[in-house]
Amino acid sequence: QAQLVESGGGLVQAGGSLRLSCAASGSSFGIDAMAWFRQAPGKQRDLVASITRAGSTNYEDFVKGRFTISRDNAKNTVYLQMNSLKPEDTAVYYCNAQFRTYTNGIRLYWGQGTQVTVSS
Repeated sequence: QAQLVESGGGLVQAGGSLRLSCAASGSSFGIDAMAWFRQAPGKQRDLVASITRAGSTNYEDFVKGRFTISRDNAKNTVYLQMNSLKPEDTAVYYCNAQFRTYTNGIRLYWGQGTQVTVSS
């Protein structure tokens, strides 16, 4: 059964750092792109960063230069290193992953989310 499990969230002061991890399991045919999203209270879920299987990355402007996405394909795990955190980074952070299917299609799975709170 496909599953994504996030970890690494918590409470940190402004200017601090956190590293989120998201481990995927249950993939029989491989995982393509993986990504991190976030959702603040009362707001929509927004893309933060994404990474292809080959390691190409994309960042939204509000995290460029502060956050780094990476992955370990052998472990089916994606990471988000967050530095210089700001109170406005406070949100629930979700990872997703594109699992390949036996028909060479794609099925998207989401993790349960991990809370990141940045105090001022």
